[in-house]
Amino acid sequence: MAIVDNTLEYQEMVDTALRGVAREALETVAMKGLPSEHHFYITFLTHAAGVEIPDDLCQRFPQEMTIVLQHQFWDLTVTQAGFSVELSFAGQSRRLTVPFAALTAFADPHVNFGLQFATGKAETSAEDEIPEKAANADDDDNVVTLETFRKN
Repeated sequence: MAIVDNTLEYQEMVDTALRGVAREALETVAMKGLPSEHHFYITFLTHAAGVEIPDDLCQRFPQEMTIVLQHQFWDLTVTQAGFSVELSFAGQSRRLTVPFAALTAFADPHVNFGLQFATGKAETSAEDEIPEKAANADDDDNVVTLETFRKN
């Protein structure tokens, strides 16, 4: 007789629901623009399924990357599965496509709001490497670490 695993995946359910909050915020911004001083810090796994970023950025950030949507972003499009946006890196416009399943964090520092997501099977132990890589990045305007906003 086979044993059936009937465990409910509550953490996965919660993460899916919370990613919906990030999606709804991005949908609002895509339609109406950023209100007031709101801005987003979005962290994602660079090698997760469906992520499309230029090769040079993938090499600079081999595991995780944080982007900022504030003053200089263009053509934000949001779907049920993810979002695409153009950002400037070293003076070059680059398009990134990120599935919501690849997100590890979403924050709006203007209102002290932040979400962190479990990454399940794609989870890496690189969290400690991210602040160091971000600190050494050539393009500090576009890539930052969320360590500043995390409560201990």
